Amino acid sequence: MAESFDIIIIGSGPGGYVTAIRAAQLGFKVAIVEREYLGGICLNWGCIPTKALLRSAEIYHYMQHAKDYGLSADNVSFDPTAIVKRSRGVAKRLNDGVGFLMKKNKVSVIWGEATIDAPGKVTVKAGKSEAPKGALPAGAYQAKHIIIATGARPRVLPGLEPDKKLVWTYFEAMAPDRMPKSLLVIGSGAIGIEFASFYRTLGAEVTVIEVLPQILPVEDAEIATFARKAFEKQGIKILTGAKVTKLDKKTDSVTATIDDGKGGTQSITAERVISAVGVVGNIEGLGLEKLGVKTERGGTIAIDGYGKTNVPGIYAIGDVAGPPMLAHKAEHEGVVCVEAIKGLHPHPMNKSLIPGCTYCAPQIASVGITEQAAKEKKLDVRVGRFPFVGNGKAIALGEDQGLVKVIFDKKTGALLGAHMVGAEVTELIQGYVVAMNLETTEEELMHTIFPHPTLSEMMKEAVLDAYGRVLNM
Repeated sequence: MAESFDIIIIGSGPGGYVTAIRAAQLGFKVAIVEREYLGGICLNWGCIPTKALLRSAEIYHYMQHAKDYGLSADNVSFDPTAIVKRSRGVAKRLNDGVGFLMKKNKVSVIWGEATIDAPGKVTVKAGKSEAPKGALPAGAYQAKHIIIATGARPRVLPGLEPDKKLVWTYFEAMAPDRMPKSLLVIGSGAIGIEFASFYRTLGAEVTVIEVLPQILPVEDAEIATFARKAFEKQGIKILTGAKVTKLDKKTDSVTATIDDGKGGTQSITAERVISAVGVVGNIEGLGLEKLGVKTERGGTIAIDGYGKTNVPGIYAIGDVAGPPMLAHKAEHEGVVCVEAIKGLHPHPMNKSLIPGCTYCAPQIASVGITEQAAKEKKLDVRVGRFPFVGNGKAIALGEDQGLVKVIFDKKTGALLGAHMVGAEVTELIQGYVVAMNLETTEEELMHTIFPHPTLSEMMKEAVLDAYGRVLNM
């Protein structure tokens, strides 16, 4: 007889393993199915190792500018092999940590590829990679609730297919065989811009191609414009409203034919190309079509605010359940899902309160609606801004280029959105996220005491500016 669980989770990315831990805390008997590596793409090939690469680039940048801080660092150089090795070591450390957490919380790990035969029934076939010690074997399993957390993979466009040598996805970009002297990045979302920033800091000639009129398309236009100017000042070439129509591969380079969107074309030759045109959900091979599970046009699974699909007993969370495709969204979505299964009546996922972060230089972070979106909704708003150049801590850090922007509802004083570009804004944004979750008004924010000297003071100053009370500008 097949072993039975209360909950089986398919996929061990951040959403999957956090959901498993929360389910175990709630007293459920839990198993998690994984086919390749614990921690999924995020821990092994995404969020975490990319930040390790970007940290190396950041330190290299500071060493090159040591004299700006009254210091001396001669003959500064970098070892690309060592940079990649450090990044992979960070990923391995976190991968091991997920294994430890599964054991600590008594979550069973089943190694292989899962197919849902029917509600409550899962068949796991042996995967290609070696199972970790203590993992359960492939076979038939049962569960009252099945949660799909299979994540996503790079989107592939016709004519831009990655070949792992000349045309990369983020997998190859994170572990290059050598550092390219020139690079073409197709797509200016978070993934594309982070790699453009990393490789440019290490000296590569970088060109970014974006089909839309704005880089970082989901961000506030003013913030994106500020960031673009900063990137171009660093030497990154950016073409917007343009698309790559053809790639001609040579022995060790690629020539791209680019439609400039104005009736003209141009050619750009680079040693390597990164295709960063988004991701698609991993919905294939699960048996969803046979089960009648509803999917969306973009290749994701349709769910409600609690992760439920249209088929009782089957749920989906994270990237496979649609945008925004962010690890922290997946984690929270999973917690909401299992707490709803337990009958705890959690609040449904509110996507307007999910922060987004891009870890380039300068960093970008945001939460809530943009100024453009507010205008489209015909909302009467107050907009406040505060530049980094007016902040003492930013000047002392040598990071005086940036902007904090806030958007308030003029009638209610509710904070509708916050948008930032500059040093460490990915750490600052959570202050506004908490404020929005607590439904904090402008009056409460203006009466909050921020420590001095800190970058966070700019958050208060931006609020004050929205109401004509800014102090340091």
